[in-house]
Amino acid sequence: MYTDLEPIIGYCFRNKDILKEALTHKSFAGERRSARHNERLEFLGDSVLGAIVADYIYNQCPHEEEGVLSKVKANLVSRRNLYLWGKQLNLGQFMYLGHGELATGGRERESIISNAVEAVIGAVYLDGGYSAAETMILPWVRTQELVQDVRDFKSILQEFLQKRGPHTPDYEVIQTVGPEHDKVFTVQVSLDGRVLGRGKGHNKKMAEQAAAQHALEQLKNN
Repeated sequence: MYTDLEPIIGYCFRNKDILKEALTHKSFAGERRSARHNERLEFLGDSVLGAIVADYIYNQCPHEEEGVLSKVKANLVSRRNLYLWGKQLNLGQFMYLGHGELATGGRERESIISNAVEAVIGAVYLDGGYSAAETMILPWVRTQELVQDVRDFKSILQEFLQKRGPHTPDYEVIQTVGPEHDKVFTVQVSLDGRVLGRGKGHNKKMAEQAAAQHALEQLKNN
């Protein structure tokens, strides 16, 4: 039962429907021709998580500059980190998924789990307010190292290019292939019309990171 998640996250919902929506993937809603799935709550939860984590880092790292704080925050709320948190919560077992997702291991998929973490945070915030979301998030945040994400190739690329000029790179999705539950995005990164690199991933963020990594490799080899 999906409400068995409540003692795990330490919050009891007044409106159980909000929790169910947070755990409903669009593939499940699509098969039932329902408009209710967790993407809107994911959007909300992303912002709530960002605000709470930023406040925590700001107070824990009083002598760090803005650039460092941003990288520490990016590491904490990265897709991989949220996926690991979701795995600790056993979140995949509570998800409502379509048949296609179930057949292809959706309960273990990084994008589904990490997005669901954000959706649950959004649901807690809607049902109980900022303090309830903070009570859910802070115990997890306190277990995390406050370090910069060395794999943030987009930030590394931007810093590399800013040493050569004032312009910032542009990222563009140039191809999307595959079924809804297993799409692959191809992203191209360019600067002033010049293509620097391309990358692929199962979501846009991953593809952008891959494109930035490819661009760095190309630039350093030239």
